[in-house]
Amino acid sequence: MKSKSIGILTKPKFPEVKSTVQAVVSWLRSRNIDVLLDTTATTLLGEQGGFQKTHLASKADVLLVLGGDGTMLNAARLAGERGIPILGVNMGGLGFLTEVVLDNLYPSLERMFANDFVLDERLMLKTHVHRHGETVARGVVLNDVVISKGTLARMIELKIAIQGQFVTNLRGDGLIISTPTGSTAYSLSAGGPIINPAVPSLILTPICPHTLTHRPLIVPASAEIEVVLTSKDDGAMATLDGQVGVALTQGDTVEIRASEHMTRLIRFPESSYYEVLREKLKWGDG
Repeated sequence: MKSKSIGILTKPKFPEVKSTVQAVVSWLRSRNIDVLLDTTATTLLGEQGGFQKTHLASKADVLLVLGGDGTMLNAARLAGERGIPILGVNMGGLGFLTEVVLDNLYPSLERMFANDFVLDERLMLKTHVHRHGETVARGVVLNDVVISKGTLARMIELKIAIQGQFVTNLRGDGLIISTPTGSTAYSLSAGGPIINPAVPSLILTPICPHTLTHRPLIVPASAEIEVVLTSKDDGAMATLDGQVGVALTQGDTVEIRASEHMTRLIRFPESSYYEVLREKLKWGDG
């Protein structure tokens, strides 16, 4: 990890962010590490310039994320095809994706530079929205693609196919297509299973289905999923990682499959996925 450039991504909403960014930038520069800052970080530091986030991710060798899971999801999309390693420092709430607590920031950086870490590769989804034979939107996500109804209390109707084979018509509030990483996000709240990220699979979780026999479905990671919006009510959306929304109209097809690129998270050998579950979900408490 010597002579690597580190891009820092953060969100200013966390109270400790300004002091943390100032301290970590000073710490890295004192060790002659090339630090790349986005415009948010330069504003916090009172410096000029700064990269747009997409440009920063295209130049950095490692991304250091100071924030919560939402900032990590953004970083994963920015890393995109480059698949550069990401080290997450939890400054938010639940923190399933962030590896490091703030108190361990500098020891973790020391270990990273000493190559005392492992890379945890996570499956991503690529999504295309087709309308009248044309692609009107596309994106890559780490957690999930959610197809949901609008603000009115009407159900939407979806036609679901896997590998070109018809599966079912679904009436309800929507459908979540998630990765194993995303199994502990919205899918879990909707009754979906927890999938170890090492298991190559996709999860289809109905949201409040009208037919109660509709249940979450786990399919191989190689599966291609097509979801057609068959209802005509306005307001339906496809939401990518909870951060990018695409308005849908009747007849639109949302195509989801595993991306050929992976998110690469920096982990430390002693950390355990099950330990994270116990801590974040409070298993065994009480």
